[in-house]
Amino acid sequence: MTKPSLPDLLHAAVSAVGGTERPGQVAMAEAVAEAIDDNSHRLIQAGTGTGKSLGYLVPALAHGERVVVATATLALQRQLVERDLPRTVDALHPQLRRRPQFAMLKGRSNYLCLHRLHEGAPQDEEDGLFDQFEAAAPTSKLGQDLLRLRDWADETETGDRDDLTPGVSDKAWSQISVSSRECLGATKCAYGAECFAEAARERAKLADVVVTNHALLAIDAIEGAPVLPQHEVLIVDEAHELVSRVTGVATGELTPGQVNRAVKRSAKLVDEKIADALQTASESFERVMELALPGRLEQIPEDLGYALMSLRDAARNVISAIGATRDKSVHDEDAVRKQALAAVENIHTVAERITNGSEYDVVWYERHDRFGATLRVAPLSVSGLLREKLFEDRSVVLTSATLKIGGDFNGVAASLGLSPEGVEGDDVPLWKGLDVGSPFDYPKQGILYVAKHLATPGREGTRGDMMDELAELIEASGGRTLGLFSSMRGAKAAAEELRGRLDNPILLQGEETLGELIKNFAADPKTCLFGTLSLWQGVDVPGPSCQLVVMDRIPFPRPDDPLMSARQKSVEEHGGNGFMAVAATHAALLMAQGAGRLVGASGDRGVVAVLDPRLATARYGSFLRATLPDFWYTTDRNQVRRSLAAIDATAKADGK
Repeated sequence: MTKPSLPDLLHAAVSAVGGTERPGQVAMAEAVAEAIDDNSHRLIQAGTGTGKSLGYLVPALAHGERVVVATATLALQRQLVERDLPRTVDALHPQLRRRPQFAMLKGRSNYLCLHRLHEGAPQDEEDGLFDQFEAAAPTSKLGQDLLRLRDWADETETGDRDDLTPGVSDKAWSQISVSSRECLGATKCAYGAECFAEAARERAKLADVVVTNHALLAIDAIEGAPVLPQHEVLIVDEAHELVSRVTGVATGELTPGQVNRAVKRSAKLVDEKIADALQTASESFERVMELALPGRLEQIPEDLGYALMSLRDAARNVISAIGATRDKSVHDEDAVRKQALAAVENIHTVAERITNGSEYDVVWYERHDRFGATLRVAPLSVSGLLREKLFEDRSVVLTSATLKIGGDFNGVAASLGLSPEGVEGDDVPLWKGLDVGSPFDYPKQGILYVAKHLATPGREGTRGDMMDELAELIEASGGRTLGLFSSMRGAKAAAEELRGRLDNPILLQGEETLGELIKNFAADPKTCLFGTLSLWQGVDVPGPSCQLVVMDRIPFPRPDDPLMSARQKSVEEHGGNGFMAVAATHAALLMAQGAGRLVGASGDRGVVAVLDPRLATARYGSFLRATLPDFWYTTDRNQVRRSLAAIDATAKADGK
C-alpha cells in the first residue's frame, strides 16, 4: 500500500474541522514533517488564523512516532483534546488505516485525590486531625464547595479539576488534592487502584499523542524523574511562554507561614529536641523576615545567612528523624508523614540552595500588604537547562504567533539556549526558523496608531492627556474597545475615570471571571473591557465587539524587577545590550500578543492604538514595531478618529 501524501492528509483533516487550507498551514506541515524525518529542530512562527494546530498534528500523526504536545494555556489544551484531535483522528483513519490514541496529562495536584477526599487532609491545628468536611460549615462557601466536590467525585471519570464546572476556590481544591511529593504512591495507597492521576499516566503511556502543559514539561526536565512517557517528537505550542513557565517551575520560595506549617506538621513525628530545633530556626527566620525590604539581595545579609543555615540543618535532622519514626497513635500516619516530609524537604531544598549561593541564581525579597515578606530564588537564565534537557534525543518543534522579535528568530532562540541560526559547533543543537506568515491582509485590515503628541509616560502618577486621548478614541469607535494596561493600577484608574466621563459600559478585569467578562463584552458593541496586557495573551475576542485595541504604554519590565534587572545586567557584563536583549524583548512579546487580539478573521477591521510616543520617537521603536503585525502605520490623530468612526458606522449598518 502506498503511503498517503501529506497534502492529502492535511486536506482531509482541514475539511473535517470545517476549515479552509492556507498556504502557510501547508508550509508549516511540510516543515514539521521534515524536522521529524531528519530528527532536527524548527522554530515556526505561524500568525493567527494559520490553523497551526493542524499544521503540526497532521504530520505528527502521519509519522506514527509518539509525540508530546506542550501548551501554555488550558484553552488550547482543551481545544486539542476535545475538538482538533478527535476530528483529525477520524479524518485520517481511512488513509492511515490506524486510529492514533491521544491523552491529556497534567501535574498530580490537578487531579482529585481519593485518599485525601475519604481520609481527610492533615490539618495544622494543635489538636491534630479532623475531617475537613465536618469542620467547614455547610453554609460557608468553602463548605458548599467541599460538599459539591464530594458529589462530583462519585460521577467524574477523570478527576481533572478543569472538568469541574463551575470551578472551586484554590483553598477548597487543596483540601482534596496532593502534590507529587505528598502522594503516598499507588502501591502504598488504599485507593491506588482507582487513582485518577495514575489512570491519566497509564493512558498517556498508551497514547500516540500526549497533550500536556509547559509546567509539566519543565518538571520533567528539571527533576530528573521522568513524568512524561518516552517520546520521539516534542511540539511546544505557545512557545513564546516557555521560558517564563520554566523559570516559574525553577523558582524556590520561603515564607514564615510556610515554615511554621512545616514545623506543626512534623512536630508529632519526631522527638521533642529535634522538633524544638526546627521551631527555634523558624522563629529566627520569622524575625529576619519581619524587617525584610523588597529588592534583590546581591549578597546574603549575615542575619539571613545564619537563619537559613539553621533552617537547613534543622530541616535535615527532621527529615532523617521522620524517616526512622513510626507512631501508631497518629491516625493515617503514612499520609501525615508524607505531607510533613514534603513541607520540610521543600524548606531544606530552598534554604540550602540560597545558602550555597550560585552566580547563576538571583535572590530577592518580595513584600505583600496582606501576606508579608517572601524570600525567592530563581535562575538567572534557563537557557542552559533548556539546551541540555529539551533538544537531546528527540526532534523539537517550537511554534507560536510570536517568535520573531525585532524581525528575526535569534532573540527567542538565545533564550532557549540555541546559537544564532546556522551556527554549528560541538553541543550546539542546529535549528531552522520559518515564518509562514498570516492569512490576513494586515495593512488593509488594521491600523497601528501611535499617539506621538502625548507626553512620555513617567514612572508614577495619572496621565491626564492620555485619559483625554483614550476617551476620544472610545467615543470615535462607539465603544468596541479592549484596553490593555501595563499594570492593574493603570487599568483601574482608567476605568474609574472613564466611567464618570463616558456613557459606554466599562468592564474591568477582576470584577468578574474571565469567561463572564468576554461574554458580556461580546454581547454589547458599546461595551469596553479593561485589563492588564499579560491576561489577554491567547484570549480571542469576537470581531465587531473589538475594533479598537489600546495599549497605555510600552510594557517594559519595572526597573526594580529583581530577576529582569539581574538578567539585563548579566547581558551587559558579557558585552551585550541588556536593555534590548531583556527589556525591549519582553515588551515586544507582550505588545505583539496584545496587538494580535485585533484581527482574528478575514472580515475583522480595526485600530491598535499605542498611547506612548516612544514607539514613534525612540531608537528602539522600530525594533518593537517590527515585531507587531504589519498594520498600516500612522501618527495622525484626526485620520484615526475618522477611520474608527467609519469602521463603527459599517458595523452598525451590518446590524452588529
